[in-house]
Amino acid sequence: MRLALIGTGAMGQLVATQARAAGDEIGATFGSEVAARSVSEFAEILSDHDAAIDFSVSGAVTKNVAACASAGVPLVEGTTGWHDQETEIRRLVAKHDAALVYGANFSVGVNVFYRLVAQAAKLMAGLDQYGVFIEEEHHARKRDAPSGTALKLKELLARDIKREIPVASVRAGYIPGTHRIGFDSAADQITLTHMARSREGFAAGALLAARWIVGRQGMFEYSQVIDEVLDDRRRRD
Repeated sequence: MRLALIGTGAMGQLVATQARAAGDEIGATFGSEVAARSVSEFAEILSDHDAAIDFSVSGAVTKNVAACASAGVPLVEGTTGWHDQETEIRRLVAKHDAALVYGANFSVGVNVFYRLVAQAAKLMAGLDQYGVFIEEEHHARKRDAPSGTALKLKELLARDIKREIPVASVRAGYIPGTHRIGFDSAADQITLTHMARSREGFAAGALLAARWIVGRQGMFEYSQVIDEVLDDRRRRD
């Protein structure tokens, strides 16, 4: 698979390393200089790639989607904090019959964690003696707070728990990412925690999504990728 990478930070570099180790080819790599290019110039460079993966900045996402959609190149959108642009992004994807996978977090483990938290919310919904909270920690360079993952966790909890769910965010040092869900009462506390040991899981998930999206059309959440992969494995077993 020939991949284009948008964003040359730590995640982009890690995706490139894992892709090459898997035998994929890295074609074009775009850093901050892409802001000076027009969408048509950007799309022309992208046109001979099988897929693109974006770990850049939220303000660039609409332009990145427009270029990939124009070029007919499926995009894995790993950047968070862009949902105020979602209406325009969905319009671009529909206009070009394009393909886009997006997610608050591309870790397979986090997506399993989502399912555990959703089940816990169903179990705890009727127990009003328990307060619910979310705590999340990330490295100092992460810009959005709360993180997209924390907001997704809050959304999952709120489907069944109709009381306030506060979110506390910490940005410090080099923390890859920790998310903790707590159910607290006067008598006890129950916690569920996901702790990332490195960014490797995020890169592996983005590559999984890139292979999955080739040949498809539409806008997909990463959880749909995970659901299909898990279903395929269950059928094989």
